[in-house]
Amino acid sequence: MNIVVNLNKNPSITSHDAVTAVKKTYKVKKAGHAGTLDPAATGVLLVCLNEATKITGFLSDLDKEYIVTAKLGECTDTYDSEGVVIKKTERFTVTRSEIETAILKFTGDIEQIPPMHSAIKVSGRPLYELARKGIEIERKPRRISIKAIEVLNFESPFLTLKVSCSKGTYIRSLCNDLGNELGVGAYITELVRTRIGDFTIDNSAGIDDLPHKAPALYSIDTALRHLPEIKVEWDNLKRAKNGNPIRIGQKCGRQASAEELKESLQASGLPGFSSAFIRLKDPEGKLFGIGKKGKDSVKIERLFNL
Repeated sequence: MNIVVNLNKNPSITSHDAVTAVKKTYKVKKAGHAGTLDPAATGVLLVCLNEATKITGFLSDLDKEYIVTAKLGECTDTYDSEGVVIKKTERFTVTRSEIETAILKFTGDIEQIPPMHSAIKVSGRPLYELARKGIEIERKPRRISIKAIEVLNFESPFLTLKVSCSKGTYIRSLCNDLGNELGVGAYITELVRTRIGDFTIDNSAGIDDLPHKAPALYSIDTALRHLPEIKVEWDNLKRAKNGNPIRIGQKCGRQASAEELKESLQASGLPGFSSAFIRLKDPEGKLFGIGKKGKDSVKIERLFNL
């Protein structure tokens, strides 16, 4: 059972607990997730089973989409409804036009300071452990990319947004920062992750729907469909399966000369020819690994026991 499960996580459970539930459902030895969701949040959580645990990093790097509802006029210490209100603005007025102007500041490549209540580790300890003891430390800003923010609904004090963003984006911090920009404060009341890459909430399944909801189950090959592929000929297959690089100067795959491989990678839309990852398949089209294109060779990054 080497699959990726597109799980619609329930509220009030941790991502770890969700993974454990899926692991028990399928009675597998290994399981992991590709991108944490806060306990109160719901939506897409990719759970990788057995050999699929080797691709969590390739999935967590994908862009994400969220629908978030925030309450304006108050701030909490956790930036969400689980926290304690630490600031309140009475009798404020904010218009939709002001909100749409303010969100422009948070669109594009920006720097964001992660919240104290997060799993980021400092000296080996998650920040949330320090936060629970009332300790706040300085956090370095992180470079993230907000592809788009759309106002879906605004009935003061509640604001609903759709956010498309890069990995590493904290939606709680985004809403807190937006509230500060508006001068009234804000915190999250509801958060749903609707997409990771091409994995959408429409094709997800709840815990109770597993294990038989087929649209929510993906092979490793299908889960990596965003990566280009090459077929490695029999002459190089044994070398590749032993973890040895495939020389581009040799015939490394059907129609896969250096120039043809470059064209394939560029056509995939992946940034940077020299750093692109590739699905490696045998001449019959069976996935056996992931490679990384170097200057004159393909380095083996992952091998699958399928």
